Amino acid sequence: MAAGCVAFPLPTLSALPAPGRGAAGKEGSGGREGGEGSEAAAGGSRPEVGGRLWAADPAGRKWRSGRRWRQRATMNNKFDALKDDDSGDHDQNEENNTQKDGEKEKNDREKPQSTTKRKAVVPGPAEHPLQYNYTFWYSRRTPGRPTSSQSYEQNIKQIGTFASVEQFWRFYSHMVRPGDLTGHSDFHLFKEGIKPMWEDDANKNGGKWIIRLRKGLASRCWENLILAMLGEQFMVGEEICGAVVSVRFQEDIISIWNKTASDQATTARIRDTLRRVLNLPPNTIMEYKTHTDSIKDNSSFRNTKITL
Repeated sequence: MAAGCVAFPLPTLSALPAPGRGAAGKEGSGGREGGEGSEAAAGGSRPEVGGRLWAADPAGRKWRSGRRWRQRATMNNKFDALKDDDSGDHDQNEENNTQKDGEKEKNDREKPQSTTKRKAVVPGPAEHPLQYNYTFWYSRRTPGRPTSSQSYEQNIKQIGTFASVEQFWRFYSHMVRPGDLTGHSDFHLFKEGIKPMWEDDANKNGGKWIIRLRKGLASRCWENLILAMLGEQFMVGEEICGAVVSVRFQEDIISIWNKTASDQATTARIRDTLRRVLNLPPNTIMEYKTHTDSIKDNSSFRNTKITL
């Protein structure tokens, strides 16, 4: 044994307080207060070997240097302080981010909303342009159920718009023929910008010619009608709005819509041209109904004016 060193027996675990706490259970700063308090409580019985204090491992598994333990405890407390600072910075960052998000949303709201413009449909190179662009529509509804203007508008589906003969055939050649449709279905072909609705600005002062067909004739008559309309065979200027084929259970109906119901000369010319392009028999019954009357009785084909 080296000179000047005094040997002391190692203390038992029960003689030492919990790490980091003094005799009164007060939590120490960096383990220093706990170590000094425990030493005072033990009446200076804490051994010093080679100038170092010895303390128990918190789990009681081994002995280790008290000085090293105090350093580790100090570092742990420093890390705890850093955690507290980090959490404070995190809260501050969250608050700043929230403010930035709020300012961004406010700026987005203040910006004028840009309306997405649909690309104009134009004839392709070397294609044969039509005088007007046209749009195909499709609708289907449950028979017998009353239909409001709003629900009808939601029910009609736009198929596509074309501007040339070639573009028309690209659509038409892939579409189901009216004779093959089932249920309460309609195909609509209208000039671009005109919806197949009575209330549309282009339709509200007009009406339509109606022809009722027996089953099996709708496909041929529909094709002849729309080809005549696209080819401007009616010769009434801008009066034609569009055409509709309506498939029903006991009969099929085709109709052609015009802008001005009060113009009797124009409506008569449309009637005569319709007879010719469809090659109708002389005794075929043709009916006309204004869209104003359709709005009143909420019906397309009831209460019509019959013409022979």
